[in-house]
Amino acid sequence: MTHLRIEGGTPLSGTFTPLGNKNAALPILAASLLTSETVRLENVPRIQDVETLLEILRSLGVSTEWTDPNSLELNAAAVDETAKLDPELAGRIRGSVLLAGPMLARTGRFELTEPGGDFIGRRRLDTHLLALNALGARVDVGASYLLRASKLEGTSIFLDEPSVTGTENAILAAVTASGTTELRNAASEPHVQDLCHLLRRLGARIDGIGTHRLTIEGVDALGGGAFRLGADHIEIGSVIGLAAATGSNLRIADVPKEHFDPLRVGFQRLGVEFEWRDDELVVLGDGELEIRPDAGDQIPKVDDGPWPAFPADLTSIALVAATQCRGTVLIHEKMFESRMFFVDKVVAMGARIVLCDPHRAVVVGPARLRGARLESPDIRAGMAMLIAALAAEGESRIYNIRQIERGYERIDERLTALGANIERVDRPSEADAS
Repeated sequence: MTHLRIEGGTPLSGTFTPLGNKNAALPILAASLLTSETVRLENVPRIQDVETLLEILRSLGVSTEWTDPNSLELNAAAVDETAKLDPELAGRIRGSVLLAGPMLARTGRFELTEPGGDFIGRRRLDTHLLALNALGARVDVGASYLLRASKLEGTSIFLDEPSVTGTENAILAAVTASGTTELRNAASEPHVQDLCHLLRRLGARIDGIGTHRLTIEGVDALGGGAFRLGADHIEIGSVIGLAAATGSNLRIADVPKEHFDPLRVGFQRLGVEFEWRDDELVVLGDGELEIRPDAGDQIPKVDDGPWPAFPADLTSIALVAATQCRGTVLIHEKMFESRMFFVDKVVAMGARIVLCDPHRAVVVGPARLRGARLESPDIRAGMAMLIAALAAEGESRIYNIRQIERGYERIDERLTALGANIERVDRPSEADAS
């Protein structure tokens, strides 16, 4: 079984360059369905979720071509109302839900089967369906979700929660709807912003980008165009957590300063310091990191929320980083009820963590971590385990690495370039076979 063998306990050094935002890539790929002209994308991460969505798009009639290692061209001219979603492919990734808005806008009919993705708790589709219904779609719910609309019309929509993918689906459906759509309580994450900027490049009219209120004036059709995806702030946060956990000074290139503050606030509570040098972010993790108490010497917390709060995708990373910082901190993951269930694996490595409930964990550090045999349950917990293994003494082996590779391109190679001792093992060792 393919796995990673990690020898931990060694500080890292060098410069890490993040790739394009994984969570922007998926809705942007889906946006190619809205035009019959060619869409050219740069800085696209070559990760499994992207490859799976490309396979789905090809099954719907979209032509795709990698023109460079991270550059892609798509053309959806051949897509028509006969296109059907393959349930097996859709069940591999959560991003398949993003096809509902553009396919409904393009063909007036689409059958959405249950999407897959990380097992981090219930992830409701109600926000998607309510938004599409408000735009004029009829939604029949059975074993699948049958969406039909003779015409989509702009309207005022208040989302029942600032769902990222729900916001993206509403945007994708509204850009070619007749009239004006006002989208309130919209998500404003960097990947939502990237989608809006791409759509504007193709001819969409969207105002309020980066806020929780979007105004979308429908256009008759979108054209072609080129767009470069912004750097993935979750990769950036993952490397910040890696530097803290391994006691390393690391440089990170291409960090969007406008998206840095939510990450800075969360990690500074763990005692991590930063400097900007030559337009690179330097993470100062080689000193003794001390968790900063709240006023009155109270235990602080790192908690997540919709942007611009600390990202939910980084709570697992922050938790592992906190195990190597002096002091006590509460990690409060508010958004997904199963994301903290990997904590028992880190406890088995020697971490001092009290899991209070599915959403809250108290971390007391620093703890001496030991190498262990681990299995990745989801993308972000998998990356957190990789960071724990690099911070631990001795050897660790991480299995089910497909989960990590769904979100991080060639992460073993890129961390090895920083001095990490990681070996990709493609066949069982004698120890595994015994």
